[in-house]
Amino acid sequence: MKKYTDTGKKDTRSGFGAGLTELGKTNENVVALCADLTGSLKMDDFKKNHPERFFQVGIAEANMIGIAAGMTIGGKIPFTGTFANFSTGRVYDQIRQSVAYSGKNVKICASHAGVTLGEDGATHQILEDIGLMKMLPGMTVINTCDYNQTKAATIAVAEHDGPVYLRFGRPKVANFTPEDQTFEIGKAVLLNEGADVTIVATGHLVWEALQAAEKLEEKGISAEVINIHTIKPLDEEAILKSVKKTGCVVTCEEHNYLGGLGESVARVLAENHPTPQAFVATQDTFGESGTPDELMDKYGLNAEAIITKAKKVIGRK
Repeated sequence: MKKYTDTGKKDTRSGFGAGLTELGKTNENVVALCADLTGSLKMDDFKKNHPERFFQVGIAEANMIGIAAGMTIGGKIPFTGTFANFSTGRVYDQIRQSVAYSGKNVKICASHAGVTLGEDGATHQILEDIGLMKMLPGMTVINTCDYNQTKAATIAVAEHDGPVYLRFGRPKVANFTPEDQTFEIGKAVLLNEGADVTIVATGHLVWEALQAAEKLEEKGISAEVINIHTIKPLDEEAILKSVKKTGCVVTCEEHNYLGGLGESVARVLAENHPTPQAFVATQDTFGESGTPDELMDKYGLNAEAIITKAKKVIGRK
Protein backbone atom coordinates (compact mmCIF):
# COMPACT_ATOMS: atom_id res chain seq x y z
CA MET A 1 0.00 0.00 0.00
CA LYS A 2 1.27 3.45 -0.92
CA LYS A 3 1.64 5.84 2.01
CA TYR A 4 0.57 9.44 1.54
CA THR A 5 2.14 12.31 3.45
CA ASP A 6 0.45 15.49 4.58
CA THR A 7 2.89 18.18 3.45
CA GLY A 8 1.22 20.78 5.65
CA LYS A 9 -2.43 21.51 6.30
CA LYS A 10 -3.98 24.15 4.05
CA ASP A 11 -7.53 25.23 3.33
CA THR A 12 -8.92 24.33 -0.07
CA ARG A 13 -10.37 27.82 -0.52
CA SER A 14 -6.79 29.10 -0.60
CA GLY A 15 -6.12 26.62 -3.39
CA PHE A 16 -8.93 28.29 -5.32
CA GLY A 17 -7.40 31.70 -4.65
CA ALA A 18 -4.00 30.53 -5.85
CA GLY A 19 -5.50 29.06 -9.01
CA LEU A 20 -7.42 32.25 -9.72
CA THR A 21 -4.24 34.28 -9.24
CA GLU A 22 -2.47 32.08 -11.79
CA LEU A 23 -5.33 32.46 -14.26
CA GLY A 24 -5.17 36.22 -13.85
CA LYS A 25 -1.63 36.14 -15.20
CA THR A 26 -2.22 33.68 -18.04
CA ASN A 27 -5.78 34.22 -19.32
CA GLU A 28 -6.97 37.76 -19.96
CA ASN A 29 -10.54 36.57 -20.53
CA VAL A 30 -10.90 35.39 -16.94
CA VAL A 31 -12.94 37.77 -14.80
CA ALA A 32 -13.97 37.38 -11.16
CA LEU A 33 -17.16 38.34 -9.37
CA CYS A 34 -17.73 38.19 -5.63
CA ALA A 35 -20.75 38.65 -3.36
CA ASP A 36 -19.11 40.60 -0.53
CA LEU A 37 -16.83 37.74 0.58
CA THR A 38 -13.56 38.58 -1.17
CA GLY A 39 -11.38 37.68 1.81
CA SER A 40 -13.24 34.48 2.63
CA LEU A 41 -12.97 33.30 -0.99
CA LYS A 42 -9.27 34.29 -1.16
CA MET A 43 -9.87 36.49 -4.18
CA ASP A 44 -7.86 39.45 -2.82
CA ASP A 45 -4.78 38.84 -4.93
CA PHE A 46 -6.76 38.70 -8.17
CA LYS A 47 -8.58 41.90 -7.15
CA LYS A 48 -5.29 43.66 -6.35
CA ASN A 49 -3.55 42.71 -9.60
CA HIS A 50 -6.51 42.92 -11.97
CA PRO A 51 -8.95 45.51 -10.59
CA GLU A 52 -10.43 46.05 -14.03
CA ARG A 53 -11.41 42.37 -14.15
CA PHE A 54 -12.81 42.12 -10.62
CA PHE A 55 -16.43 42.96 -9.80
CA GLN A 56 -17.70 43.29 -6.24
CA VAL A 57 -21.47 42.93 -6.55
CA GLY A 58 -22.26 43.00 -2.84
CA ILE A 59 -24.80 40.78 -1.11
CA ALA A 60 -26.70 40.25 -4.35
CA GLU A 61 -25.94 36.68 -5.40
CA ALA A 62 -28.76 36.37 -7.93
CA ASN A 63 -27.55 39.53 -9.63
CA MET A 64 -24.01 38.15 -9.64
CA ILE A 65 -25.09 35.04 -11.55
CA GLY A 66 -27.01 37.14 -14.07
CA ILE A 67 -24.05 39.44 -14.64
CA ALA A 68 -21.73 36.46 -15.05
CA ALA A 69 -24.02 34.85 -17.62
CA GLY A 70 -24.11 38.09 -19.60
CA MET A 71 -20.33 38.43 -19.55
CA THR A 72 -19.90 35.12 -21.34
CA ILE A 73 -21.64 36.55 -24.40
CA GLY A 74 -18.65 38.83 -24.90
CA GLY A 75 -16.20 35.96 -24.56
CA LYS A 76 -15.31 36.45 -20.91
CA ILE A 77 -14.83 33.50 -18.53
CA PRO A 78 -16.48 34.57 -15.27
CA PHE A 79 -15.64 32.96 -11.92
CA THR A 80 -18.25 33.74 -9.28
CA GLY A 81 -17.36 33.45 -5.61
CA THR A 82 -19.41 33.08 -2.44
CA PHE A 83 -20.32 30.44 0.16
CA ALA A 84 -21.72 27.16 -1.21
CA ASN A 85 -25.12 27.78 0.37
CA PHE A 86 -25.43 31.13 -1.38
CA SER A 87 -23.84 29.81 -4.60
CA THR A 88 -26.59 27.24 -5.08
CA GLY A 89 -29.65 27.28 -2.83
CA ARG A 90 -30.09 31.05 -2.89
CA VAL A 91 -29.68 31.40 -6.65
CA TYR A 92 -30.89 28.10 -8.08
CA ASP A 93 -33.44 29.76 -10.35
CA GLN A 94 -30.84 32.07 -11.88
CA ILE A 95 -28.36 29.21 -12.36
CA ARG A 96 -30.99 27.01 -13.97
CA GLN A 97 -32.38 29.63 -16.33
CA SER A 98 -29.47 31.93 -17.12
CA VAL A 99 -26.52 29.51 -16.91
CA ALA A 100 -27.47 25.85 -17.32
CA TYR A 101 -30.43 26.16 -19.69
CA SER A 102 -28.53 28.69 -21.75
CA GLY A 103 -25.28 26.71 -21.66
CA LYS A 104 -23.27 29.70 -20.48
CA ASN A 105 -19.56 29.35 -19.70
CA VAL A 106 -19.85 30.39 -16.03
CA LYS A 107 -17.65 28.90 -13.30
CA ILE A 108 -19.62 28.84 -10.03
CA CYS A 109 -17.00 28.62 -7.27
CA ALA A 110 -18.34 27.69 -3.85
CA SER A 111 -16.46 27.80 -0.57
CA HIS A 112 -17.47 26.83 2.98
CA ALA A 113 -19.37 23.72 1.85
CA GLY A 114 -20.58 20.98 4.20
CA VAL A 115 -20.47 20.76 7.99
CA THR A 116 -16.79 21.76 8.11
CA LEU A 117 -17.94 25.35 7.78
CA GLY A 118 -18.22 24.85 11.52
CA GLU A 119 -19.46 27.43 13.97
CA ASP A 120 -21.65 29.35 11.50
CA GLY A 121 -24.20 26.57 11.89
CA ALA A 122 -26.93 24.83 9.93
CA THR A 123 -28.16 27.87 7.98
CA HIS A 124 -24.77 28.10 6.25
CA GLN A 125 -23.76 24.42 6.11
CA ILE A 126 -25.36 23.30 2.89
CA LEU A 127 -25.39 19.51 2.47
CA GLU A 128 -27.63 19.40 -0.60
CA ASP A 129 -25.62 21.39 -3.13
CA ILE A 130 -24.05 18.51 -5.05
CA GLY A 131 -27.49 17.04 -5.64
CA LEU A 132 -28.90 20.38 -6.74
CA MET A 133 -26.11 21.03 -9.20
CA LYS A 134 -25.62 17.56 -10.65
CA MET A 135 -29.28 17.45 -11.68
CA LEU A 136 -28.87 20.46 -13.96
CA PRO A 137 -28.34 19.34 -17.58
CA GLY A 138 -24.89 20.20 -18.85
CA MET A 139 -23.49 21.19 -15.44
CA THR A 140 -20.06 19.82 -14.50
CA VAL A 141 -19.69 19.20 -10.74
CA ILE A 142 -16.26 19.12 -9.08
CA ASN A 143 -15.46 18.57 -5.38
CA THR A 144 -11.74 18.76 -4.62
CA CYS A 145 -9.86 17.13 -1.73
CA ASP A 146 -6.93 19.41 -0.87
CA TYR A 147 -5.13 22.67 -1.64
CA ASN A 148 -3.06 21.37 -4.55
CA GLN A 149 -5.98 19.70 -6.26
CA THR A 150 -8.21 22.74 -5.83
CA LYS A 151 -5.59 25.00 -7.41
CA ALA A 152 -5.19 22.60 -10.33
CA ALA A 153 -8.96 22.26 -10.77
CA THR A 154 -9.46 26.03 -10.78
CA ILE A 155 -6.97 26.39 -13.61
CA ALA A 156 -8.46 23.43 -15.50
CA VAL A 157 -12.06 24.62 -15.45
CA ALA A 158 -11.07 27.82 -17.25
CA GLU A 159 -10.23 25.66 -20.27
CA HIS A 160 -13.51 23.74 -20.07
CA ASP A 161 -16.28 25.11 -22.27
CA GLY A 162 -19.51 25.09 -20.30
CA PRO A 163 -20.92 25.70 -16.83
CA VAL A 164 -19.01 24.31 -13.86
CA TYR A 165 -19.76 24.01 -10.15
CA LEU A 166 -16.49 23.94 -8.19
CA ARG A 167 -16.97 23.04 -4.51
CA PHE A 168 -14.35 23.49 -1.79
CA GLY A 169 -14.10 24.28 1.92
CA ARG A 170 -13.05 26.47 4.80
CA PRO A 171 -10.89 24.42 7.20
CA LYS A 172 -7.23 23.59 6.88
CA VAL A 173 -6.95 19.95 5.83
CA ALA A 174 -4.20 17.57 4.78
CA ASN A 175 -2.43 18.59 1.58
CA PHE A 176 -1.21 15.37 0.00
CA THR A 177 -1.77 15.36 -3.77
CA PRO A 178 1.09 16.36 -6.12
CA GLU A 179 1.84 20.05 -6.46
CA ASP A 180 2.49 19.62 -10.20
CA GLN A 181 -0.57 17.48 -10.94
CA THR A 182 -2.58 17.70 -14.14
CA PHE A 183 -6.27 17.94 -13.33
CA GLU A 184 -8.45 16.02 -15.78
CA ILE A 185 -12.15 16.69 -15.48
CA GLY A 186 -14.15 13.47 -15.25
CA LYS A 187 -11.14 11.23 -14.60
CA ALA A 188 -10.96 9.52 -11.20
CA VAL A 189 -7.62 9.10 -9.43
CA LEU A 190 -6.68 5.64 -8.15
CA LEU A 191 -4.79 6.31 -4.92
CA ASN A 192 -4.36 2.75 -3.65
CA GLU A 193 -5.01 -0.66 -5.15
CA GLY A 194 -6.85 -3.25 -3.09
CA ALA A 195 -8.74 -6.53 -3.34
CA ASP A 196 -11.35 -6.68 -0.58
CA VAL A 197 -13.34 -3.42 -0.71
CA THR A 198 -13.50 -0.30 -2.87
CA ILE A 199 -13.58 3.03 -1.05
CA VAL A 200 -14.78 5.83 -3.30
CA ALA A 201 -14.39 9.26 -1.72
CA THR A 202 -14.71 12.93 -2.63
CA GLY A 203 -13.63 16.21 -1.05
CA HIS A 204 -12.49 16.21 2.58
CA LEU A 205 -13.36 12.51 2.90
CA VAL A 206 -10.53 11.44 0.55
CA TRP A 207 -7.87 11.90 3.25
CA GLU A 208 -10.11 10.10 5.75
CA ALA A 209 -10.46 7.23 3.26
CA LEU A 210 -6.68 6.92 3.03
CA GLN A 211 -6.40 6.83 6.83
CA ALA A 212 -9.13 4.18 6.94
CA ALA A 213 -7.34 2.08 4.33
CA GLU A 214 -4.14 2.08 6.39
CA LYS A 215 -5.99 0.87 9.50
CA LEU A 216 -7.90 -1.74 7.50
CA GLU A 217 -4.60 -3.07 6.15
CA GLU A 218 -3.44 -3.58 9.74
CA LYS A 219 -6.52 -5.77 10.20
CA GLY A 220 -5.74 -7.78 7.07
CA ILE A 221 -8.28 -6.04 4.85
CA SER A 222 -7.08 -4.75 1.48
CA ALA A 223 -8.89 -1.53 0.47
CA GLU A 224 -8.80 0.12 -2.92
CA VAL A 225 -9.13 3.92 -2.61
CA ILE A 226 -10.40 6.10 -5.45
CA ASN A 227 -10.50 9.90 -5.40
CA ILE A 228 -13.63 11.03 -7.25
CA HIS A 229 -13.00 14.74 -7.67
CA THR A 230 -15.52 15.01 -10.51
CA ILE A 231 -18.99 13.87 -9.54
CA LYS A 232 -20.42 14.81 -12.92
CA PRO A 233 -19.38 13.55 -15.37
CA LEU A 234 -18.65 10.49 -13.24
CA ASP A 235 -15.80 8.14 -14.13
CA GLU A 236 -18.01 5.07 -14.42
CA GLU A 237 -15.27 2.97 -15.98
CA ALA A 238 -12.97 3.40 -12.98
CA ILE A 239 -15.73 2.54 -10.52
CA LEU A 240 -16.89 -0.56 -12.38
CA LYS A 241 -13.36 -1.83 -12.91
CA SER A 242 -12.72 -1.60 -9.18
CA VAL A 243 -15.95 -3.14 -7.86
CA LYS A 244 -15.71 -6.04 -10.30
CA LYS A 245 -12.43 -6.85 -8.54
CA THR A 246 -13.39 -6.15 -4.90
CA GLY A 247 -17.09 -7.06 -4.93
CA CYS A 248 -18.27 -4.22 -2.66
CA VAL A 249 -17.98 -0.46 -2.24
CA VAL A 250 -18.16 2.30 0.37
CA THR A 251 -18.95 5.81 -0.89
CA CYS A 252 -17.77 8.73 1.25
CA GLU A 253 -18.83 12.38 1.07
CA GLU A 254 -19.44 15.45 3.22
CA HIS A 255 -22.97 15.73 1.86
CA ASN A 256 -26.42 14.25 2.32
CA TYR A 257 -26.54 10.61 1.25
CA LEU A 258 -29.63 11.59 -0.72
CA GLY A 259 -28.57 13.12 -4.02
CA GLY A 260 -24.81 13.01 -3.63
CA LEU A 261 -21.89 10.95 -4.90
CA GLY A 262 -23.23 7.77 -3.32
CA GLU A 263 -26.46 7.90 -5.29
CA SER A 264 -24.56 8.51 -8.51
CA VAL A 265 -22.42 5.45 -7.84
CA ALA A 266 -25.52 3.40 -6.92
CA ARG A 267 -27.08 4.24 -10.29
CA VAL A 268 -23.96 3.09 -12.12
CA LEU A 269 -23.94 -0.17 -10.18
CA ALA A 270 -27.66 -0.79 -10.62
CA GLU A 271 -27.41 -0.33 -14.37
CA ASN A 272 -24.18 -2.24 -14.94
CA HIS A 273 -23.02 -4.42 -12.05
CA PRO A 274 -25.21 -4.67 -8.92
CA THR A 275 -22.85 -4.60 -5.93
CA PRO A 276 -23.21 -4.28 -2.13
CA GLN A 277 -22.74 -0.62 -1.22
CA ALA A 278 -22.47 1.33 2.04
CA PHE A 279 -22.78 5.09 2.44
CA VAL A 280 -20.67 7.41 4.58
CA ALA A 281 -22.57 10.69 4.43
CA THR A 282 -25.03 12.75 6.44
CA GLN A 283 -28.37 11.02 6.96
CA ASP A 284 -31.06 13.39 5.67
CA THR A 285 -30.30 16.04 8.26
CA PHE A 286 -29.21 19.63 8.61
CA GLY A 287 -25.96 20.47 10.37
CA GLU A 288 -25.39 22.46 13.54
CA SER A 289 -22.86 24.77 15.14
CA GLY A 290 -19.57 23.26 16.31
CA THR A 291 -15.94 22.88 15.36
CA PRO A 292 -15.27 21.09 12.06
CA ASP A 293 -13.69 18.10 13.83
CA GLU A 294 -16.56 17.81 16.30
CA LEU A 295 -19.12 17.87 13.51
CA MET A 296 -17.26 15.39 11.31
CA ASP A 297 -17.17 13.02 14.28
CA LYS A 298 -20.82 13.53 15.25
CA TYR A 299 -22.11 12.98 11.73
CA GLY A 300 -19.89 9.98 11.08
CA LEU A 301 -17.70 11.56 8.42
CA ASN A 302 -14.31 10.19 9.41
CA ALA A 303 -11.92 7.27 9.06
CA GLU A 304 -13.55 5.28 11.86
CA ALA A 305 -16.95 5.47 10.19
CA ILE A 306 -15.41 4.33 6.90
CA ILE A 307 -13.77 1.36 8.63
CA THR A 308 -17.07 0.34 10.24
CA LYS A 309 -18.96 0.57 6.96
CA ALA A 310 -16.20 -1.29 5.08
CA LYS A 311 -16.37 -4.23 7.46
CA LYS A 312 -20.14 -4.43 7.20
CA VAL A 313 -20.29 -4.20 3.42
CA ILE A 314 -17.60 -6.89 3.08
CA GLY A 315 -19.91 -9.15 5.08
CA ARG A 316 -22.63 -8.65 2.50
CA LYS A 317 -20.63 -10.02 -0.41
